[in-house]
Amino acid sequence: MQGLMMDRPLLISSLLQHAEVTHPHSEIVSRRCEGDIHRYTMKDAAARARKVANLLQRLNINDGDRIATLAWNNYRHFELYYGVSGYGAVLHTINPRLFAEQLVYIVNHAEDRYIFVDLTFVPLLEAILPHIGNVEGFIILCDEDKMPETKLPNAQCYETLLAAESDEFEWPEFDERKGASMCYTSGTTGNPKGVLYSHRSTCLHALSSVGEEVMGLSSSSCFLPVVPMFHVNAWGTPYSACITGAKQVFPGPGMDGASLWELIEAEKPDLLLGVPTVWLMLLNHMDSIGKKLESVKNVIIGGAAAPLQMIKDFDQKHDAFVVHAWGMTEMSPIGTINAYNGIMAALPEEERYQLQRKQGRPVFGVEIKICDDDGNELPRDGKTFGRLLVRGPWIVNGYYNNDDTSSFENGWFDTGDVATIDENSYMNIVDRSKDVIKSGGEWISSIDLENAAVGHPQLAECCVIGARHPKWDERPILLAVKNPEAEVDEASVLSYLEDKIAKWWMPDAVIFVESLPHTATGKLLKVDLRKDYENYLIDHGKA
Repeated sequence: MQGLMMDRPLLISSLLQHAEVTHPHSEIVSRRCEGDIHRYTMKDAAARARKVANLLQRLNINDGDRIATLAWNNYRHFELYYGVSGYGAVLHTINPRLFAEQLVYIVNHAEDRYIFVDLTFVPLLEAILPHIGNVEGFIILCDEDKMPETKLPNAQCYETLLAAESDEFEWPEFDERKGASMCYTSGTTGNPKGVLYSHRSTCLHALSSVGEEVMGLSSSSCFLPVVPMFHVNAWGTPYSACITGAKQVFPGPGMDGASLWELIEAEKPDLLLGVPTVWLMLLNHMDSIGKKLESVKNVIIGGAAAPLQMIKDFDQKHDAFVVHAWGMTEMSPIGTINAYNGIMAALPEEERYQLQRKQGRPVFGVEIKICDDDGNELPRDGKTFGRLLVRGPWIVNGYYNNDDTSSFENGWFDTGDVATIDENSYMNIVDRSKDVIKSGGEWISSIDLENAAVGHPQLAECCVIGARHPKWDERPILLAVKNPEAEVDEASVLSYLEDKIAKWWMPDAVIFVESLPHTATGKLLKVDLRKDYENYLIDHGKA
């Protein structure tokens, strides 16, 4: 027997319709590329999203066509999120931090028909123009008087085009499993892979993310997403905002500490979202001016592990709670989150900090498990390492126009991470499977070792990789970037680590470098480092 319930499709346009009716006065504040601050309401955004849909119709965009964006977090990008997907096309958000050859690849692979581009990124497209000849036109996100001289063919002004369109448009209804948006991975090897989100997956992800155990959004919330809209949909927050009516504060290109503080001071957000490197800049700026983040209650950190000192600084200096989160492009992205709860409330402060370092527990809709190399599920004891597998209604089951099935295993997605899960379902990322160091049959977490080392007051950044060893197979070596004018040597680093890691985890060498390579999303890029340093211990007589 089936239930007697209406079968209404879960569509992205329905999120916007709900917001316009229920939260029409919800505010959206943006720093523009032009440098000024723009304000309007959810009702204004909904009207302009309908103008976008009418524009697409006039451009003869067909059902399922890919429309790309190359833009910061701002109100125009927000309009495109809804105008493109609501119309029935696929919004393809492009990460401008990718290498030029990767940008060329994904524009061509996605077969983007038009690209909507912020002023900042016009030169980026001009540089790769000879290699993306199939793009029919470029729409520059600016006012007519700011329209630049450009080599881009068929370049038109967004505001001029929108001014000519009606704000009346009937959003179409279609299968909720239809493709809505697309984001390419920033993988460290091979070409990026396209992840095609559906209307259904996006709506379910948004519904699951707003609760108190996740982001804790409500109509009285104000949040500042520094996590970019050009990568994994700003962790789904532009959709969550429509459900709750939370005020959105978009930083635009202002990602430095001073610019973020200016917005925080003016708009009083209670929630910040971003990666550790951004918050390090903000914390350093706050120290330099002697101010406190008075309005901020929670800081959601993902993309990389938050150092313990950062967790403490937010708490002790700013009364802000760090909420560790974990996910992937392939997961829309939220998988686990480490929100404050009764378990934490019962712990002494130092134990709570240690728990906060974990990536948290799965949100409703996501199942997780750890397995050995043969696919056998491993115990949830908080100690046993295993391959982390996930499944759920907003998790990928295949890549766009790509036959690679190596990450899919009996209905589960192999994340490529190595993790532990404890008896309370707290998950802790130990390493990427290709980065974990296997020394004498035991595993060493390069992530944990990096986080311990970067706590050294004279080190700016650390990277741990495995180097060949004739007895132990692999041993860890530490690559470190010094703070400006710092005086630090290998002995002082090793001394600093003595009471922070297991003795057998101690790096066999500390190598000081000028800089470290990163992926487009800010993660350490270890592929070439492993090749360059694989024989370091043997060559330098340390094996």
